[in-house]
Amino acid sequence: MTALSHVDAVVIGAGIAGASIGAELAQDRKVVVLEAEDMPGYHTTGRSAAIFIASYGNATICKLNRASLAFLRQPPAEFSDEGFLSPRGNLYIGRAEDKAAVDALHAASPHLIPHTTEEALKRVPILRPEAAAYVLEEPDSEDIDVARLHQCWLRRLTRAGSEVRCNAGVTALSRGADGLWTVETKAGTFVAPLVINAAGAWADDIAKMAGLAPIGLQPLRRTGAILPGPAEGGFDHWQMINDVMERFYFKPDAGKLLVSPVDEVPMDPHDAYVDDMDLAEGLYRFEQAVTLEVTRVDRSWAGLRTFAPDRSPVVGFDPGTKGFFWFAGQGGYGIQTCPAMAWLGSALATGQPLRDELTREAFDPQEVAPRRTMVNRLRKH
Repeated sequence: MTALSHVDAVVIGAGIAGASIGAELAQDRKVVVLEAEDMPGYHTTGRSAAIFIASYGNATICKLNRASLAFLRQPPAEFSDEGFLSPRGNLYIGRAEDKAAVDALHAASPHLIPHTTEEALKRVPILRPEAAAYVLEEPDSEDIDVARLHQCWLRRLTRAGSEVRCNAGVTALSRGADGLWTVETKAGTFVAPLVINAAGAWADDIAKMAGLAPIGLQPLRRTGAILPGPAEGGFDHWQMINDVMERFYFKPDAGKLLVSPVDEVPMDPHDAYVDDMDLAEGLYRFEQAVTLEVTRVDRSWAGLRTFAPDRSPVVGFDPGTKGFFWFAGQGGYGIQTCPAMAWLGSALATGQPLRDELTREAFDPQEVAPRRTMVNRLRKH
């Protein structure tokens, strides 16, 4: 008979989401974080573009971005002895026919700074002038040391006396008459009054395993590729380029060029892989905007970014039962919002007040409540 491990909270998923909320909960609780793979962060966390962009995402996401920025720049000494951000900068560019999209972006993010085409070419010389007819600079855009950030959350968790179990995919999940959840895994069985569903692309599957209604989360494939770096001097210091119509983005990455076709292809949860045709089409769009010819791809990969229908995260207790807490749907924003998301999730899960970083942004937990997605689905039917 398998021995039962009793804890205060079980967190399912050890990516940046599970690691961060687990670390916060572990400060006054015994927590176990369960990871199906043989290492934390194998899927989406380990395949990100590693960039902070304050204007990236909808209004709800932008609040979380702003609430996270100071921590990422200068975390408490006990968390890390240095920040996780380094200068990069970001230019949104648009063609002449993209003016409406550029204007809409500027209206939503008035802190963006307009520049001329000439200024954009001075900063990133491989741009074609016609691709940068309109230019907006995002001043709060910096590279993120994702691996170190993730490790610091995991270290905060383990220093508090809690643990991560790898190769621990959940096989069964149920709530007993005593109000406790039993979570069966390949690495043992865990019992707790609180389950945090931070399973990313698999979050709806976890809910269904628990006998609960799914949110309607949709994993979307996003592809990245590493190309040889251009010969131009100062390349490592170029700003990131984001096409305002999301045809592509690119930025320097360790002496090479990281390019994405900004694809969003609906997928079932799985270990994502590159679709060669999607990558080729994306690189063609990139070539139309630059003077650089793509002659070789050094490496390519794909990951799943998982969204709720309104593209805001899902954070809060499931209305259909007690003790089942959603912490999912971070989409492509999970890295840059992880401090604020962890503070938000741990506060809502334990009934504590929101931190000042969130209240200063007038953040309303109803913006991310699970009930909103369920109500919207019922209205559609």
